[in-house]
Amino acid sequence: MHIPDGFINAGTSAAAGAFAVGCVAVSLRKASRDLDDREVPLAGMAAAFVFAVQMLNFPVASGTSGHLLGGLLAAVLVGPWVGALCITVVLMVQALLFADGGLSALGLNVLNMAMVGAWGGYLVFLGVRALLPARRSSVVAASAVAAALAPVLASVLFTVEYAIGGNGAAPLRTVAAAMVGVHVLLGIGEGVITALTVSAVMATRPDLVYGARGLGSRMRLAPVSTGGAAVAAPARGVR
Repeated sequence: MHIPDGFINAGTSAAAGAFAVGCVAVSLRKASRDLDDREVPLAGMAAAFVFAVQMLNFPVASGTSGHLLGGLLAAVLVGPWVGALCITVVLMVQALLFADGGLSALGLNVLNMAMVGAWGGYLVFLGVRALLPARRSSVVAASAVAAALAPVLASVLFTVEYAIGGNGAAPLRTVAAAMVGVHVLLGIGEGVITALTVSAVMATRPDLVYGARGLGSRMRLAPVSTGGAAVAAPARGVR
């Protein structure tokens, strides 16, 4: 998914870079309202975890391999705005220090992996979670589905970028079929890894998971006998 230098022409890369800067600016402004003392360390750990697992490739098909994108995982853990910034930092470090993705294509990669992964993936997550019962297990299930679809969304955006300014000799139809087909398979691995990670955090500190907000126990008035007075009793806990 990392686009190298020269694969997309300069004009398209520059336009994507400018748009990516705007998206990062929006994320920074929104993230300033979400971050608190508890979430800053989690954001750092999310970025470090995504950086580490992106270094691990797993085979897909026909000799190709892939790795976790991590945008949806970061969004579920720390929110879409902070999550997009986490992946942006990871992409910048990879491009500057490891030549993983071209510098001229950094804006394209930020849009495809950070913004589509975190913003687009989180919208899918919210839609799936809304269809499921209000349980902790629903957060894990929605994370798996959204994480599986996020790489496909990113591959579709890459296909659009290639159609606008691709410098490759391959026909658009061939590129689209290869990119979307491979990322459907990559999405399966992404969904499994994301579900396992979210499940582990939910099992220990569900209060830190941004995507689980609103699923905590709520108080309601219940006719608990205390000398004839009605008192507030906790509603049934979320499973």
